[in-house]
Amino acid sequence: MTSALRLTGIHKRFDKPVITGLDLDVASGQLYALLGPNGAGKTTTLRMAVGLTEPDRGEIEIYGIDALRDPLATMAITAWLPDEPMLYDKLTPSEYLGFVAGLWRIPPKQAAPKAEELLRWLELWDVRDTRCEGFSRGMKQKVALAGALIHDPRLLILDEPLTGLDAAMARSVKDALRAAVDQGKTVIVTTHILEVAERLADRIGIIAGGRLLAEGTLAELRELAGGEDETLEDTFIRLTSAPAS
Repeated sequence: MTSALRLTGIHKRFDKPVITGLDLDVASGQLYALLGPNGAGKTTTLRMAVGLTEPDRGEIEIYGIDALRDPLATMAITAWLPDEPMLYDKLTPSEYLGFVAGLWRIPPKQAAPKAEELLRWLELWDVRDTRCEGFSRGMKQKVALAGALIHDPRLLILDEPLTGLDAAMARSVKDALRAAVDQGKTVIVTTHILEVAERLADRIGIIAGGRLLAEGTLAELRELAGGEDETLEDTFIRLTSAPAS
């Protein structure tokens, strides 16, 4: 299968080593959950993948394009959503999408119908002309998701997209992510809500100590951990608490 994201031999150090020889290969057309204990390097890994942090050494490819040599080409097919939605609160959803489309140099005649499609799909159409400053966190998260999708990226990377959302809003965002995969996109998420990864993810990667500890389907991870009917939470704890060997 085509690799949507491939990391090879990635190292990153700040005041101490954070990522130490990470190899990761995410196939196209999947919803991939990247899990790990606090401080495992999940966010740093994703920030390197989208070009916000430069690795000390290693290789990053997005759909076969060298992200370190041609970052503009990979940014054009990638979307990044941090854990905190970043919006201009004085703009309405329609204005925000028009602004983001302009940054991507999408002609207005092409951007307008795409914006309408996204706003209707994410159930934001009725508030399209309301300033974002009064929105809940969940509403802002959906506006940010629409902005990330306006240039029709092939790879969508989200860091803790469900943090702080109520059940109804979280369900709406999860449905949107699953629908994006059904449309042929690749979605990579980090989450501390293991039930989300258990229900949504096609494949799951677990990192600890800056390395990929285990990777596979839930069934494969259960087999690796030695528990056939365990929840992902049980499997995660068993794997991350095992000796380093």
